[in-house]
Amino acid sequence: MNATLAAAAASGASSGWLETLSEWVGTVNGYVWGLPLILTVLVAGVVITSFVRMEHLFHLKRAFHYMVRTEKGVEATGEVSAFGALCTALSATIGTGSIVGVATAIGMGGPGALFWMMVAAFFGMGTKYAEGLLAVKYRTVDESGKVLGGPFYYIERGLGPKWKPLAVMFAVFGMLAALLGIGTITQIHGITSAVQRFFEAEAVSGQAVEGVRLFGSVYPVSTMVAGAIVTIATAMVLIGGLKRIATVSTFVVPFMAVTYLVMCLFIILGNFSQILWAVQTIVRSAFNPAAATGGAIGSIFVAMQMGIARSIFATEAGLGSAPIAAAAARTREPARQGLVCMMGTFFTIIICLMTGITIVLAETWRPELGLEGANITIEAFTKGLSFLPNSGYVARLFIMISLGFFAFTTILGWDYYAERCLEYLVGKRKALIMAYRFLYILVVAVGPYLTVSIVWGLADVFNGLMAFPNLMALIMLSPVVWNTTKEFLAKCREREHWVEYE
Repeated sequence: MNATLAAAAASGASSGWLETLSEWVGTVNGYVWGLPLILTVLVAGVVITSFVRMEHLFHLKRAFHYMVRTEKGVEATGEVSAFGALCTALSATIGTGSIVGVATAIGMGGPGALFWMMVAAFFGMGTKYAEGLLAVKYRTVDESGKVLGGPFYYIERGLGPKWKPLAVMFAVFGMLAALLGIGTITQIHGITSAVQRFFEAEAVSGQAVEGVRLFGSVYPVSTMVAGAIVTIATAMVLIGGLKRIATVSTFVVPFMAVTYLVMCLFIILGNFSQILWAVQTIVRSAFNPAAATGGAIGSIFVAMQMGIARSIFATEAGLGSAPIAAAAARTREPARQGLVCMMGTFFTIIICLMTGITIVLAETWRPELGLEGANITIEAFTKGLSFLPNSGYVARLFIMISLGFFAFTTILGWDYYAERCLEYLVGKRKALIMAYRFLYILVVAVGPYLTVSIVWGLADVFNGLMAFPNLMALIMLSPVVWNTTKEFLAKCREREHWVEYE
């Protein structure tokens, strides 16, 4: 392999302006993801969980039931089924965050970051329940029968018109998060990195890999081809709007999620004797990173910061994105959709936990290995499948396929979120919405050519800015969430409503 190309491809070698941008993004990220936002995320989850008295957790069985059953009775308002809305939301969560995001959190914050991810995600289930409930409660239907909903509507209608600037702030940051962070760049970068790793590893030793110089760096043909294919596929699906996105997500998300979980479980059970050690390492590292990791990681705050930031990235609990999809569900009951929406976080928690334990068992997170992003997960799978012939090939192929499908559906889901944000800001101006859609596709096309630090730094910055106004609204609307929950559960307990609401 050509040495120059290998070094450039492995590190995402950048020119001077990219290095400057990376430093600037890192500085801004440090301010955005400081102690105030971390506390706000945790406080919002604790406040909502306390207000609803953990009722959402006591009704997990009912949530599973609602997830796959159509609501009976009077025809419900909405564009897609509850399951379609959930899969659209899951398409934006079960993706790069569950594979690359977990690896990045552990790589930068140590195994303890996984503990803080799980803590934030646990309370995030309450946050997601509140988001789904409020999305349906305060949604609107325009003159054409189209359902409009999301944080901007429950901020403006729930808190009152004087809070509209907060709703506008959310919509603006939501568009930027989709366009420059979680929706495009991180997803396409995750896909092309996995493709690059797969094809480069298969190259014959000493054989030069073809590449093209762009933006001061040399990129393998595999990266460029993968980026082009995903961009074209994205454009083809997005033209069809929400229903096509929901259709693709309903098929792809459940299949890939189950397949990925089975593979993780297979590796974990293959190292059964080490599971207790891995759990102990995760917990100890959360409170004493230096002692648990031999000095490799030394800051509890970094572990918390990485864990909570990646938890929001992976589950999107508190981010405000999922309620945009939840508002389109065909249902009359806000609390019912809140329970369904909460299941998205539940499933994402399981996938992130399985990925994290697999990485900790393999110890591929250690800084001395020099791995980052998807490569940490790929190496963990390679070690976990070492009993198979060509385990490295199998691991690279599996991660490449998983990331390809997961990240692709995430790209689709976030375009829908971004367009609803834009529609809230400018109204039904089809020309502007179409222009944004083409800009979104363009960013997908150039995403593979940015460095890892810039990619994840931008995602964290815009996620944090987007989450803040939404979390403030959720805390203030917590009493509404509880009152609506009480009313719904009372209906369910009345015998004449049981069939209708169950």
